[in-house]
Amino acid sequence: MVIPDGVDQSRPSPARVYDALLGGKDHYEVDRQVAEALVGILPSMRLVAVQNRAFLGRAVRYLAGEAGVRQFLDVGTGLPTRDNVHDVAQRIAPASRIVYVDNDPVVLAHARALLTSTPEGATDYVDADLRDPAAILERAAGTLDLSEPVALLLVAILHFLPDDDDPHAAVAELMGALAPGSYLVLSHGTPEANPRGVDAADEYTRKAPGTEVTPRPAEEVSRFFDGLVPVDPGLGYITAWRPEGPVPPPDKVGLYGGVARKPS
Repeated sequence: MVIPDGVDQSRPSPARVYDALLGGKDHYEVDRQVAEALVGILPSMRLVAVQNRAFLGRAVRYLAGEAGVRQFLDVGTGLPTRDNVHDVAQRIAPASRIVYVDNDPVVLAHARALLTSTPEGATDYVDADLRDPAAILERAAGTLDLSEPVALLLVAILHFLPDDDDPHAAVAELMGALAPGSYLVLSHGTPEANPRGVDAADEYTRKAPGTEVTPRPAEEVSRFFDGLVPVDPGLGYITAWRPEGPVPPPDKVGLYGGVARKPS
């Protein structure tokens, strides 16, 4: 794999670790080591990654289909894989417009794979950080009409922001700039399903710079939806949000998630 400029191969990346857990090929030895270590601590980690991706797909299908959303802002995109947001949305609504946001140089190097689109729709990639919502909104406005509803996707990204970065304020700023009728989709790690396993994984990631996480309880995750109207069945474990098959037990997939609408 060609190494993009600015990549430190000695430092793991959340996007590349996630790619390794999903069985992808766009990662380095340090990322594989972290992935394998996490699987050793939490044997269901690969299932977590797969189920998180499945939740994203179900949410996008709901938004593009039943909800009629035609614009998507995916922050913390990660590396291209099967059924990216534009693949799912444009199969249902070919005129959908998608903006991907990430700040990982490897993701940027592979962004061209995210920029395929139907002739009716559009895709774009923005190199930006969730800690700078104003920059995300400014650059996304080149492709999206922010005066019309947008689905903001924050899937397995917010737990990489510690409390000192005030992730609740970042989400509030992004949603505050979006039109009524917009949606928020998020998934977030929690210690509540498997406290002992999550504590052990948390301790490990704090020794692997670049992969540190801040799992949050349901009360803290629900705050991201303040002022929004939950879409049935509301906030809960991601496997319980409109499942399309057997549902693994909560202690195997410790991610809370949900979809909510900005009222008119």
